[in-house]
Amino acid sequence: MRDIAVVGFAQRQMAEFDGSPTCVELLVPLFAECYEQTGWTRRDVGFWCSGSSDYLAGRSFSFVQAVDAIGVIPPVNESHVEMDLAWAMYEAWIKIQTGEVDTALVYAFGKSSAGVLRRTLALQLEPYTMTPIWPDTVSLAGLQARAGIDAGLWDEQAMAEVANRSLTDAERNDYAVRKGGSSVAELLARPMYADPLRKHDCAPVTDGAAALVLAAGDRAREVTERPAWIRSLAHYVDPMSMGTRDLTRSPSARRAGEASDLGGVEVAELHAPFSHQELILRSELGLGDDVRINPSGGALTSNPMFSAGGIRIGEAARRIWSGEASTALGHATSGPALQQNLVCVMASEGQDA
Repeated sequence: MRDIAVVGFAQRQMAEFDGSPTCVELLVPLFAECYEQTGWTRRDVGFWCSGSSDYLAGRSFSFVQAVDAIGVIPPVNESHVEMDLAWAMYEAWIKIQTGEVDTALVYAFGKSSAGVLRRTLALQLEPYTMTPIWPDTVSLAGLQARAGIDAGLWDEQAMAEVANRSLTDAERNDYAVRKGGSSVAELLARPMYADPLRKHDCAPVTDGAAALVLAAGDRAREVTERPAWIRSLAHYVDPMSMGTRDLTRSPSARRAGEASDLGGVEVAELHAPFSHQELILRSELGLGDDVRINPSGGALTSNPMFSAGGIRIGEAARRIWSGEASTALGHATSGPALQQNLVCVMASEGQDA
């Protein structure tokens, strides 16, 4: 296996929808930032992979327009996943492992303001029994949260503690669109939004984009003295039908954790769009109190569709670049109620160090 590291990361979240730029307008400055971080030009990138959704954009092959942000002359080695940025990164990681290329730039974008996100995401549900009744994502998350409360696995106070910590940590994140903690008591006094969820328990609807840069071996060392070497990468999926799984658990997250080397993890960026989902992930991944959870504020403070999972990996990598951590975990989820889960563990030293 080749040593591959995350060596670049850029992101944008739109706090307001009015005048929100096109995907190309979002991506061009992100690519410029990645070039500046790495010292590369477009010709140094061996492989490009994007993540987005035609359902979200409302038109077929919408990702093709985004290629304009790369530039089409000369032609590039390019691919696409109808998934979050984290899964585009997974494809690029495999591409580099084949030895065909040594570098990759992966990116993703989503304009949730193009429609009603809660209804759009119903299209990812089981098409015969679930999609026809259009249950929205917040309502499904409410059912999941209620199931956990009724089972005695967590309570509203535990959920409020997650939200308050996230909002407080987000005060130090320039990209967060929701920030500013208060107190657990004050959060619990706020009205219900989708019982037992309050608005702060749910990720904000956000337009945005992000990009990650991967490089192998010496190419990574040329970019930075402290690359975030990918130590393990795993992805598992739970059944699509909501009635065939225990919503208070996430077996796919547990399996991804078991397939990864979680030893010595100091920081974990968990993609939990709802406060109770962080509690599920911490349990399934076996993360103790000594692990710093979501120092960026996490998805509860900014959750741009199709890039939020990759942002968790980028934020974890940043902790390694800065020396704040030697080992960090980035997690991404997709689908309803934590159906799919990807775990990426990074370390300051490669396997051949």
